[in-house]
Amino acid sequence: KLEMGSSVLMGSSIFCGFRALGLYSNHLPHVVRFHKKHQEFYVVTAVGRCFHTYNVKKLGIVAVSNALPADISYLAADRMLVYAAHGKVISAFAKNRKVVHTYEGHQADVHLLLPFGDHLISVDKENAVIIWDVDSEDMYLQILFDKASFDVSAVMHPSTYLNKILFGSSQGSLQLWNIKLCCSTLNMLYFWLLYLTIAVDVVGVGLASGQIIIHNIKFNETLMKFQQDWGPITALSFRTDGHPVMAAGSPVGHIGLWDLEEKRLVGQMRDTHTTAIAGLTFLHSEPLLITNGADNAIRVWIFDVAGGEGRLLRFRMGHSAPPTKIQHYDQSGQHILSAGQDGTLQSFSTVHERFNKSLGHGSLNKAKAKKKSVMCDTAKLPPITTFALESARQSDWDSIVACHQGFLVTTTWNYQKGSMGAYKLEPERFNKNRALTVHATAVDISSCGNFAVIALSSGHIDVYNMQSGLHRGQYGKDRAHSGPVRGVAVDALNELTVSTGADRLLKIWKFKSKELLHTVSLPASPASTLLHRDSGMLAIALDDFTVSILDMETKRIVRRFSGQRGQVNDMTFSPDGRWLIIASMDCTIRTWDLPSGSLVDCFLVDSAAISISFSPTGNFLASSHVDCLGIYLWSNNTLCSLVSLRPLPADYEPFVAILPGSCLTDDEEEDTDADNLKMAEYVSPAQLDEQLVTLSLLPDSRWKNLLHLDIIRTKNKPKEPPKVPKAAPFFIPTIPGLVPQFALPDTSSEEQSKVVNLGALAQKSSFYLQLEEALDTNLYEGPVQLLKELGPSAIDTELRGLAPGMGGDICVMQSFLKMIGSMLLSRQDFDLAQAYLALFLKLHLRLIAEQTLLMEEAGNVLELLEETWTSMQTILNHSMCLLSYIKSALL
Repeated sequence: KLEMGSSVLMGSSIFCGFRALGLYSNHLPHVVRFHKKHQEFYVVTAVGRCFHTYNVKKLGIVAVSNALPADISYLAADRMLVYAAHGKVISAFAKNRKVVHTYEGHQADVHLLLPFGDHLISVDKENAVIIWDVDSEDMYLQILFDKASFDVSAVMHPSTYLNKILFGSSQGSLQLWNIKLCCSTLNMLYFWLLYLTIAVDVVGVGLASGQIIIHNIKFNETLMKFQQDWGPITALSFRTDGHPVMAAGSPVGHIGLWDLEEKRLVGQMRDTHTTAIAGLTFLHSEPLLITNGADNAIRVWIFDVAGGEGRLLRFRMGHSAPPTKIQHYDQSGQHILSAGQDGTLQSFSTVHERFNKSLGHGSLNKAKAKKKSVMCDTAKLPPITTFALESARQSDWDSIVACHQGFLVTTTWNYQKGSMGAYKLEPERFNKNRALTVHATAVDISSCGNFAVIALSSGHIDVYNMQSGLHRGQYGKDRAHSGPVRGVAVDALNELTVSTGADRLLKIWKFKSKELLHTVSLPASPASTLLHRDSGMLAIALDDFTVSILDMETKRIVRRFSGQRGQVNDMTFSPDGRWLIIASMDCTIRTWDLPSGSLVDCFLVDSAAISISFSPTGNFLASSHVDCLGIYLWSNNTLCSLVSLRPLPADYEPFVAILPGSCLTDDEEEDTDADNLKMAEYVSPAQLDEQLVTLSLLPDSRWKNLLHLDIIRTKNKPKEPPKVPKAAPFFIPTIPGLVPQFALPDTSSEEQSKVVNLGALAQKSSFYLQLEEALDTNLYEGPVQLLKELGPSAIDTELRGLAPGMGGDICVMQSFLKMIGSMLLSRQDFDLAQAYLALFLKLHLRLIAEQTLLMEEAGNVLELLEETWTSMQTILNHSMCLLSYIKSALL
């Protein structure tokens, strides 16, 4: 967000942040809440500047909080609120989303929180403890500890201990404080060690040495001790469903299960996370254990088997290291394939998280990798740098080919099975010599899904069959390029293969015969390529930060885009091939319009985008960023609203767009929306240029049928007038006499005349008066605007009333012709001028021929008409000639 004056500018006019995928947890421990009304447990995890709330039943995301100004440093929750510490400030959230309280007063960063009834206890890194009143946000009490003797590292409230707080220190001692309503009644009771509660008067203490102590704080006695050999204790939790078991987390991702009755280790859950266990919690009265870690994973374990160890029940997992390459998998645009620096290949669904799946970690020996864990697999492959996919034959054989960092072997993957594929593609020319520095640099799969084309850093390009994994030839007699190959692509019809190398050459080959057809010299060494198969446009990113567009049909460079101030990381085409979106290391994402060759959109992001992918349906743009674990979706505004894409000037300075999933506060959102509406509003002029013929924006029904009103009235005229039934009187009249007779209605009176008295319509209309006035002022904007507001029947009545026989005058008719002349002269409302003039001539042609004054004015209008039509005809002829040349010329 950048501010200019009082305006807050959004970064992009095309793309708007929608949501983030693949973000679940970080290094902070989770918080478990129980909703009494729903009778359901919820788990809250911190993700950067916001937190996510999931239901434990299905691990479905329930809410995402508004973003805070800084990353969350600690989370805590009570029955009503969720508390998040960020820097020196604490924010309280209601309904898992909106900030309702803010607590400010710490002089250092807050790193511990504890909800305590109507109060909140917070500890900062300078060892200051502040007790807040939750509702009033006032500081109720402040305690200062000596950091040299008691550095607070943990805080808790022992169950059933009224007004008492237990503090633990990094020096290994505990202090139990009695906090009453009066600040003067502070009593120090006991000293000792560190952590959590299991029963009344008993707490569990985890030490940095790996030792676990079960201590009675009432009698200050140690009940039992355990030693864990995996390093410091990172988390503790106790089962409450009738089994005396304690779970202890470690920095290596293992969990130890200890039986408190038998005082021994009863189970080990190894490799539950690839990083340290940040938090673990047993649900109350349920055999479920929730764990989370910095590996961006939440897991729920169930203890329903003999032996005491839990089995994985459900999980949500993303990349534990930033993604290196993302791409939409199929034409539905609902699945995004992502390769990360953690070595895994994962698929994320844009519909629901239950459709996410992990294809696993690459390994040279998949059978041994199944027996051993991923952490112990010595044959696991390095991270994937790039991959190609084609879903045409995904049900028959593998549909993905991946290149690994610094590795010669390329691997195939099966998306439907969700695992590594059957083949490891390696050329025989190197005799499986792993000591060579040759590695795969680029890969592509043919549109039929039968062939994979793999480029190497040695300059070789090989073709393999995807079904059998057999080698099917190579391009060039010895090598395709004299240097490393930077990009390779196959066209939509399997006719041509294009490759680029560090030798600054672009070569086009016949796909089947491997014959070289054409060579293009590039101004700089290429970095990567991208082919849009439907349009045949090849984008080439060069090392001088420019991008060239090659037309595969004409084999010529047709566009060059410059302006990037850093290395081009990735490119993607829009589904129709009209836009090219470029992400570069200068933290910009630029959208270039290929037909016009102009930059139509540009915005900055906080972290440079490493990879981008445009949805095949055009709905979303997906991006992954440096040091970010998630995949961010940007919605395409042009699908749901009118966006004016004007070319941006050369000196345009882009603005920062906030990454999706990081929402502003409500006040900032309202201000931002109001300012955006003001800035995005574009008022089109009434006429773009004086030489252009401008049409009115009125609907055709307002002017197109003016000449046919008589026919329309005739067709719509009813065959016979509707008969109104005569209402019978309440008392039927009778004729006086001896014999009662009903009085018949009197039909002898003459019917009322239907001839309209024209004298009653002799009053002049507003249009008539404005024409009279314009005859002197020569300003006809008013009469034209008045006519534009009238319907067809009203226009017909107004024009009929201009004749002398209908109460009009010859001078007013002359003024009307002058009005038509002014419309033709200004070249505005050209269609209306033609329609009004045609109706005027139809009604008054004979009268015009008899009046010399009207004939002269009609001659002036005729000259203007001929001049305008001649100009229009010339422009149309030029356009038709150019279009005919483009369609038939051989470029």
